[in-house]
Parts: sequence; C-alpha cells; structure tokens
Amino acid sequence: MVVRGGTDRTVSERAIPSPLSLSLRDITKRFGGTVALDGALLTVRGRTLHALLGENGAGKTTLMRIAFGMLRADAGVVIVDGTERRFRSSADAIGAGIGMVHQHFLLVGAMTVAENVALGVVSSATGGSRFDPRAAAARVRQTGEETGLLLDPSARVAELPVGAQQRVELLKALTREARLLVLDEPTAVLAPAEASELYRWLRAFVGRGGTVVLVTHKLREALQVADDVTVLRRGRTVLSGRCSDFTEASVIRALLGESAPTARDRVAGRAPLTGEAVLRLDGVSVVDQAGVTRLRDATLEVRAGEIVGVAGVEGSGQHELLRVLAGRLAATSGRVMRPDVVGLVPEDRLRDALIPEFSLVENAALVGAGSARGRMPWRALTRRVAQFLESFEIRATGPQALASELSGGNQQKFVIARELFSAGKALVVDNPTRGLDIRATERVLRDITNAARTAGAAVVFHSSDLDEVLGLADRVYVCFAGHVSEVRKEPTTIARAMVGAA
Repeated sequence: MVVRGGTDRTVSERAIPSPLSLSLRDITKRFGGTVALDGALLTVRGRTLHALLGENGAGKTTLMRIAFGMLRADAGVVIVDGTERRFRSSADAIGAGIGMVHQHFLLVGAMTVAENVALGVVSSATGGSRFDPRAAAARVRQTGEETGLLLDPSARVAELPVGAQQRVELLKALTREARLLVLDEPTAVLAPAEASELYRWLRAFVGRGGTVVLVTHKLREALQVADDVTVLRRGRTVLSGRCSDFTEASVIRALLGESAPTARDRVAGRAPLTGEAVLRLDGVSVVDQAGVTRLRDATLEVRAGEIVGVAGVEGSGQHELLRVLAGRLAATSGRVMRPDVVGLVPEDRLRDALIPEFSLVENAALVGAGSARGRMPWRALTRRVAQFLESFEIRATGPQALASELSGGNQQKFVIARELFSAGKALVVDNPTRGLDIRATERVLRDITNAARTAGAAVVFHSSDLDEVLGLADRVYVCFAGHVSEVRKEPTTIARAMVGAA
C-alpha cells in the first residue's frame, strides 16, 4: 500500500547537511564515431533546481551519467563543491552526495521496497555482511516520515504503480544521504496529478537545502518549476542562466535553432474520414493471473480514418485495453474484432518493442517474424531501415547500428517508424511521445494523424499528456477502475471522468 503526500511539517524535518554545487567543464565523450558531447558545460548552483534541456541525442543523459560516475569523459573535468573529482564508479558519486533516478528505473520487481532500498548500502554496524529486514524496514519508514515519501516497506515493487516505484528510487538515493538529485525524465510516465506532486516534493527538497538537476523534454513545466536552465544542442551548451532571464520562445530557439514548430496546432484541423469499423470490442473483460479484473465489460468501436483517444490515470485499465485491441493480450470474456495485423507502439520500448543487443535491421525483422517462412529479405530490410533513419531523422551510424547505441528518443522514433510502416488497417499507440523532444513530438503526432487521414487506418491513441489526446483525437474514451466510457471531448469532462467524478 502506498501512502501519498505528507504534512509540510513532516517534510521539513530533515534538513540537508549542506548544499552541493556541481560543475562540468569542457566535457567531451565519444561512442565510436559518434560525438555525444563536444566541450559541454554545466554549472549547477547549490540549493537550486536546475533544468537540463535538449533534443533527443543532444547528450543530456550522457552528461549526467558522467556526473554520476557511470561513464568516464574523454576530456573535461567534474567539480563538486569546488573540488575536482575523478569518479571511478557510481559508488564514488554516491559517496560524494550525488544520487540519480534514471528514466528506466533500476529496481528489482520481485523484491520488496525495503529490499530494493537496502541494495548496495553497506552498513557500518554490520560491515555489509548480513541483511537485516527489520532494520531496513525501519529505515524506509524513518526516511519516508522525514521526507514525505511514505511507502509500505513490505510492498513488492512489481505490484506498485509507476509513481510509487519512482518514490522507491528517490528513497534509495535519500537513504544514501544524497544532497544533489539528478532525475532523468521523471514525469515521462506520470499522470498530471502525480507530476505536480513530484514537482512540489522537489521544491520542498530544494527548500530544505538540497540541489536538483531535472533532465526533461517538457519545456513549459521545466521553466515553471526550475531556478536555472541549461540547453544542449548536438553535444554543446548553447544556453545557460536563470530561468527568469529567458522567454519560452528564446529557449525553444536555443533547443532547435529555429522558431517553435506549430504542427501540433494543426493535427486536428481536418475533418475525420471515417469508414467501416476496423476495431471493435463487445463486452470485453480481462482478468489477470492474480484474479484481479483489469478491464470490465468494455465496449467500443474504431472506424477507418478515425483517431480514438484514450485517457486514464495509471492502473485504470487503459494499457490492458490497448493490448487487447492490438492482439497482444487475450480477452477473458467478450468479443474482439480486429485485423490480422495491428501495429503497436508500446509504452515500454525496451521491454516490449526492442532487443537492445540486436541491430536496427534485426529489430525491423521482428515484425511478423513468428509467422514468417523462407529466407529473410535482409537487403530489403536494410533499405527500409535506411529510409526510416532519413525520414524520421533518427541519429544512428547506420542500419547496422545496435539499438542500444541509440539515445532513448531515437529508439522511440525507430519503433514508431517501424510500426507505422507495418500498421496496415489499424495502429495502436501507447504514450508514443514519451522521452521525445519538441521537434520529434510534433513529427510523431503528425505521422499518426497521417496514418488515419491519408492511409485510412483506424488509430487508437493513449497519452498521459491530456493536451495531446485533446489535440489529436476525434473521439475520447476514458478508463477508470477498469470501466471504459466514451466522454465529450472537453478538458474538464475528461479530467472528472479520469477520477470517477463524471
């Protein structure tokens, strides 16, 4: 069980011993022939929240992994509180007071909250020789009460919603006495209310003397919550200073080298060209292996040329709904109508869409591989991937590059390109702009629109960003507690339905 929130008095009890400043100077890092960082600069003042922005592949995550000791720079220096440091590993950075919460959480799902928090912690009392469950649980409770991050120490991590899993990552850092927190795309998988809650917590952490580096693509949110901002473009620092010194337009120009794109404003400008029903659910329910009903008597229809939006807070049944429509999850009861081939862009690309150790060509070959017969058309696949790289502006050394060599955003663009190509009559997309920058987001939304309007596909689109759903969808369904209902396409109506207040 997760206990949300915490009183202001409780949250303010733990003061940070001393503010921690961080300076990365002239950082250069290459991966083979790819220059990820080219003399990048970052100066983070102690007791501030610093936003680090940049397009996909700009080098943001690489820069922070160097600060956290996960990577070594080819050139440049890392300075913590005025002292030059040479971190040999993340353990050195943790010892210096730096903690990092990664975009893809580094948690062991089969373990409890207390066990995950205790991983890697060496207790001076025991010499690290034995795990003490009671002491670990007590430490989780104590840190939770001091910081407002209240969690049940005995809860199994795999059973927690994504917002609670993020709290586990924060607890891991805080129990190791982190004074500077680096968060990589922390709101990418959070509902709006959860994102607001996280930002409030981060501001309280800074108020108690902590320092935060926020790596994000959500420009408007970053400028609203941060004190300072730094922008990277193609591995170089192109803007840095106080947020109050810049406008949103000037930051966008630094990010893109041009004015703000306007594709999102136009995606819903044309009337839908709807035709025959392509996807249909009639009284569909899904019960998981634990006997929990995730989807209850769902009925909906999506027609050719139509974009149907799906909204819902985490755990409301929207992911099961999408997987049933895409043919990746069997319904427990009810009737499902869908084409033999349905393109799917899953929310978790590394778990459900890519094999990181495979090349891009091999990953492209995964589509339909289960039913394929005969010799693989490797040359045609290579040409197709080369077309993906060019058309979708995917930064990679070529079709034979390993998927693991791409940045998260470029991995996402590859998955979207592959699924758009193979979609046929139907396409299901789950949070497709997660981890994408402004330019890539606009491109993806435009391509999804074209799949419906030009190719005539039936499209089902889910996003945790309600503005994207409103801007793209012709009609909207809301999931709440496993129930699926069509609602009027209006922000307040959708928001109320998402919390069961409709």
